[in-house]
Amino acid sequence: MTSWWPLLAILGVVGATFAIGLFGVRVSRTTSDFLVASRSVSPTLNASAIGGEYLSAASFLGIAGLVLSYGVDMLWFPVGYTVGYLVLLILVAAPLRRSGAYTLPDFAEMRTRSRRVRYASSILVVLIGWLYLLPQLQGAGITLRALTGAPVWAGAVVVAVVVGITVATGGMRSITVVQAFQYWLKLFAIALPAVLLVAAWYRDGTPVFTEGGWGDPLSGYGEREYPLYTTYSIVLATFLGTMGLPHVLVRFYTNPDGRAARRTVLAVLALLSVFYLFPPVFGALGRIYTPELAGTDAADTVVLVLPSVVFDGWLGDALSALVAAGAFAAFLSTASGLCVSVAGVLSQDLLRHEGRLGDGVSRFRLGTAIAIAVPFLLALVAGRANLAQTVTLAFAVAASTFCPLLVLGIWWPRLTEKGALAGLLVGGGAALAAVVAVLAAGPFTGVVGALLGQPAAWTVPLAFATSVLVSLRTGDRSQRLVSDAAMARLHGPEEIQARRA
Repeated sequence: MTSWWPLLAILGVVGATFAIGLFGVRVSRTTSDFLVASRSVSPTLNASAIGGEYLSAASFLGIAGLVLSYGVDMLWFPVGYTVGYLVLLILVAAPLRRSGAYTLPDFAEMRTRSRRVRYASSILVVLIGWLYLLPQLQGAGITLRALTGAPVWAGAVVVAVVVGITVATGGMRSITVVQAFQYWLKLFAIALPAVLLVAAWYRDGTPVFTEGGWGDPLSGYGEREYPLYTTYSIVLATFLGTMGLPHVLVRFYTNPDGRAARRTVLAVLALLSVFYLFPPVFGALGRIYTPELAGTDAADTVVLVLPSVVFDGWLGDALSALVAAGAFAAFLSTASGLCVSVAGVLSQDLLRHEGRLGDGVSRFRLGTAIAIAVPFLLALVAGRANLAQTVTLAFAVAASTFCPLLVLGIWWPRLTEKGALAGLLVGGGAALAAVVAVLAAGPFTGVVGALLGQPAAWTVPLAFATSVLVSLRTGDRSQRLVSDAAMARLHGPEEIQARRA
């Protein structure tokens, strides 16, 4: 296809991002504006923004590539990504908003009254954010190269520059409106081609892919070892990891109150459920029309190339340009949310004591530069892994660290400072060790390959058990008083808390 079609689409997305972001620039003045949009975002707008930032490269490109390569087992990815919000709704959303925190480290300190737990949380937020940013930048490079032949680093440069400028100038107010727009763009960009592809499939006589194993659950298709363990580990990581993703949780601090936070999550569930109907369509039809991509490094490009393979002429080019626009919207919106959350933690904690850096807004802007620069450099030198699987590793780290902290911190009064810290260090250390091993020296084979490739099945129970056991051994009267105060704040009626304030 000619290169100007996708280039025009990508330039259109970039231009719209800058234009809409200007609205936030005009109204962003205070640190609260930059970090949590002064806690004034409505549930409808917030749900669209969450959908925009949550539907990342893994959702837009990676799921289709996994279904294409490995079959129906990979449908657990979209199921898990969606159900994670149901778990978040039930266990976390309203109490977290009532905590009054700006960031995850704020919550950690409020619950434990410990600076050590806060700093451990800060470091983990930054590491998870960088791990999640890496596939966004790599995905941008893959997209631009597949459609235009540009070098891989070019796409990463575009995303890094656009995100850095948008976040640094407008903060949370700016990207809220941008991300809401990008959700609806992504939905249209994947839904319209999917519907037309299904129509073409009917036109062609509904051909089917008949090779044994691809459509059989737990078949281990594609020579994947230990499919049962892998599936359960994916389920655990995606179900529990959502609540530990910093760019997701920071959104609930922007709601006016806990009731609005619950309404936001319900709306997000509906928006995600609609979107995730479409990526598996590309994977399944890719098995019929582009089987040569299966199991290769190019599997993640099936969403981008399938329309031009099925449709000739201008229609194929236009649809490929449309999905390119949707893909770049995915990279930009997710990267923006991650950048805000990481920059917020950097400015509030790791840069706060540097007096020469100026006020909170100045520190936030410096934090933004650091937040996007590190994963950009990593994207240039790191080997490329499968997009959805790389993101799942970030989910595994989040599930092994912040899920125990949030669930136990909100619902178990006996959690202590030492228990929370031990859970973060043990669970996070084990999950991060697995991630580093896979990215640096993987993939591995056999039992070791399965345990390291999807570590959540053993790192999450390890983190919970460590937190509980250490808390039971270290509880005392002062810790109980801290817990009682925190529980009253997390679960007490908001009207009473407002009157006290």
